[in-house]
Amino acid sequence: MTSETAAFPVLTIAQCNAAMTAPGAKFELEQKVINGISLRTYKHAPLTLRDIVIASKEWGEREYIVYQDERMTFDAHHKAVANFAYKLRNEFGVRKGDRVAVVMRNYPQWAVAFFGALVIGAIATPLNSWWTGEELEYGLADSGAKVAIVDPEKLERIREHLPNLPQLQAVIVARGADDEADKRIVSFEKLIGPAKSWASLPDVAMPDADIGPDDDATIMYTSGTTGKPKGALASHRGIVSNVFNGMACQARHFVRQGLAPPVRDPKIDAPRVALLAIPFFHATGAFSNLVPSIINADKIVTMYKWDPGEALEIIQRERVTTIGGVPAIAWQVLEHPDRDQYDLSSILYVAYGGAPSAPELVATIKRRFPNGLASNGWGMTETCAASCVNFGKDYELRPDSCGAAAPAMDFKIVGASGEALGPNEVGELWVKGPNNCKVYWNKPEATAKTFIDGWVVTGDVGRIDDDGFVFLMDRAKDMLIRGGENIYCTEVENALYDHPAIMDAAVVGIPHKVLGEEVGAVVQVKPEMEVTQDALRHFVATKIAAFKVPVDIQIQRDPLPRNANGKIMKSELRGRFTPRG
Repeated sequence: MTSETAAFPVLTIAQCNAAMTAPGAKFELEQKVINGISLRTYKHAPLTLRDIVIASKEWGEREYIVYQDERMTFDAHHKAVANFAYKLRNEFGVRKGDRVAVVMRNYPQWAVAFFGALVIGAIATPLNSWWTGEELEYGLADSGAKVAIVDPEKLERIREHLPNLPQLQAVIVARGADDEADKRIVSFEKLIGPAKSWASLPDVAMPDADIGPDDDATIMYTSGTTGKPKGALASHRGIVSNVFNGMACQARHFVRQGLAPPVRDPKIDAPRVALLAIPFFHATGAFSNLVPSIINADKIVTMYKWDPGEALEIIQRERVTTIGGVPAIAWQVLEHPDRDQYDLSSILYVAYGGAPSAPELVATIKRRFPNGLASNGWGMTETCAASCVNFGKDYELRPDSCGAAAPAMDFKIVGASGEALGPNEVGELWVKGPNNCKVYWNKPEATAKTFIDGWVVTGDVGRIDDDGFVFLMDRAKDMLIRGGENIYCTEVENALYDHPAIMDAAVVGIPHKVLGEEVGAVVQVKPEMEVTQDALRHFVATKIAAFKVPVDIQIQRDPLPRNANGKIMKSELRGRFTPRG
């Protein structure tokens, strides 16, 4: 039976999951008790990220990361990681459990720094490279980072904050030089050389390390409703489980059609090539791109910064097979005026998540890329990225759904009193699975509210239909998402409140076709005071990162609308703004 001769779907989600997770199958599940919680885990998944890096040496001269004219093979990457890991341990005293921060653009050095920390049992701690110096100081202090690996741009951003970080013993600057004035600042290239030389490094084994699947691996920061970011602590098993979640959802697309999933041999088959337009410091960038590529011998092409015109050239030159990250990337490629001047026939997958996406996007992808398959997924930092993916035909039929739970995951919709709701009832989404993070770093109260008996309380409001597909409708937390970046309204409102002319402020999302949402604000000024929108935007830009600054600020003297409980009625304010994009 084929998809051409049978009505779709041939199998239900439950039937697919049962077939795919049966004994001996690639996605076979086994029950394990982890930190007191019984979870379904992928039996045949690699145990640790260290194991994955060691195994990647097998991919040899295949290219792993391409940045401009720097082309790093898997062999060169393996050598660089091993040599850098020895430097971290022997010259900087990094031990198991120490935090190693990574703060830079998507250079090849990012991957080496990240995996170099992980293979010796340190906790890799990516920080948002868009943060201000003050925000980076907070991340370095909160994590207690022992070493930070940065690029020259981030070094200048944190330089004045270094005296406030006594626990930070070294700052390794990639693509930069030693600093004679501060002996803590040393050059990455003096340690293992520039990227183009890594293939000539000594071929040494990884340093010995005792690492288990449930040991701490990473701290990824996510904003909180108080405006202070929270560090989500993930295990090696959690990150690897995310990769298997994504692969299982993709394979399920074929099983739903009555077809066997295609089997790729990384040693023989041509690599998939992803143009990565999102930062590695995102859970999606690191966990859903960097790690899967090293497992599957695929190639990643990175850019200094996203530019859709330049992306078209790269897609043609590198024969890119996968684009996406967030819906903005897909829209900008699809609608670029020069699109037809380039050969984009290599594109097989347009994958995105992390932001609201217009239902018409999947139809546009199908029309522009007849050979391409679209997918839209859902996850969060606290779930190590992907927990469900809507793929191919299912996505075409349900363009407003983010998919059904991966085989190892449990999803439920919870009502206001904590009760589990039935199909199509609206409530808060809770998720449980082996990819969930453990805790928020050093934040027990926040941990207790979000991590409950193995479940992550997502803060997203939605429903699950009779077939298991998730439809997200709103966010319980006061947050908006701009091009994949989480922006909590409270943080922006606090920056507005700091201005002496502001009496009251409310931040809302402005719908945007490409970015999903942009930041809008309505403020009430104090009597006898004056302020312009430009002045307010400039003021706020000194307080928070540029992507959080409102693009439109409506200024008024009347009070903001509030309900009987004193809460600002943001639903009324949203209607004042015109959708953009």
